[in-house]
Amino acid sequence: MIPDYQTLMLPVLKSCVQGEVVTSDVIDALAIDFQLTEDEKEQMLPSGKQTTFSNRIHWAKGYLKQADLLKYTTRGHFIITEEGKKVLSGNIERIDNKFLEQFESFQEFRSRKGTKSGNSPTEKELEVSNENSTPDELLRSSHKAINDALAADILGRVREATPLFFEKLIIELLLTMGYGGTSETAGKAIGKSGDDGVDGVIDQDPLGVDQIYVQAKRYAEGNNIGAGAIRDFFGALNLKKAQKGIFFTTSSFSQPSIETARDLGMRIVLIDGLKLARLMLRYNIGCRDEEILHLKKVDEEFFEWDS
Repeated sequence: MIPDYQTLMLPVLKSCVQGEVVTSDVIDALAIDFQLTEDEKEQMLPSGKQTTFSNRIHWAKGYLKQADLLKYTTRGHFIITEEGKKVLSGNIERIDNKFLEQFESFQEFRSRKGTKSGNSPTEKELEVSNENSTPDELLRSSHKAINDALAADILGRVREATPLFFEKLIIELLLTMGYGGTSETAGKAIGKSGDDGVDGVIDQDPLGVDQIYVQAKRYAEGNNIGAGAIRDFFGALNLKKAQKGIFFTTSSFSQPSIETARDLGMRIVLIDGLKLARLMLRYNIGCRDEEILHLKKVDEEFFEWDS
C-alpha cells in the first residue's frame, strides 16, 4: 500500500542525513524500502503527470521545509538542516503535522495559510468538515489549502533568491499581467542591490506614454518595511518626475508605512509577500498548471421538454 505523506515525513528526513540528495533518488529508494509493487510505483494522479507516490514525497518534503528541518539547494536537491539533525538525534518514531507544530516556522506557515484572504482549512478541519460539507465545498476547500501551501513555498524560494533575480521576477510578473503591451523593451530592472532608489521601470501602456517605477525589497519575514523606505521611494519618484510607483516586498509593511504611502499624495501601491505569491500563482510565474478540474451541473433548461 502506498503510504500517506505524513508517514513519509520521517523517511524523507532520514534520507538526507548524510548530505545533499536528489529527490528522484529518494523516491526510488523509498519505493524499495516500502516494498511498493510495480503497479503502486506506477500509479498516477488523475492528471497523468505525476505518480501518487512521488506526489506524496513532494508534499512530505515541502512540509519538512516549512518547519526548517530541511532546505532546498539546487533544482531537485535538498539537504538536512541543523534543526533536522537535532530532531533525528531524538530517535523519534514518527513525524507528522502534529509533531511539526512545535516549530515556530511551521506555526507561521500554518497561520499564513489562514490570513487576509480568508481562512484556509487545516487537514484536521477538512476531516471534521467531511460529514457536514457538500462534495463541491470540500473540493474548493482542498483547492484553497493546496494553493496556500504552494504560495508559501513560492514565497520562501523567492526570499532565498538573489536581489537581481527578485527584481527581474517583478518585471516579468508585471509584463505577464499586461503592462507594457508586447514590446520587448516595455520593462527592465534598473536598480542595484542595497540602494534606496528605483529598481525597475515598466510602461503602463503599449506606446510607453506613461511609466510606472518599481521598488523591490527582498526581506525575510518579520523584517517589515518602515515609513522611511516609503519616503525614500517617494523622493526617488519625484526625481524621475513620476506619478505612480509600486513597492514590492517579500515581507510586510508596517502600519506607519501604509499610512505614509496613503498620505504622500502620490499613487504608490504596496504589494507584500502574501499578495506577491498569490499574483505569481494567478499568472503562473514560478509555477504551472498541473491539473484542471471541471465542476459540472445539470442544465435545467435542457430537461424542460415541450409537453
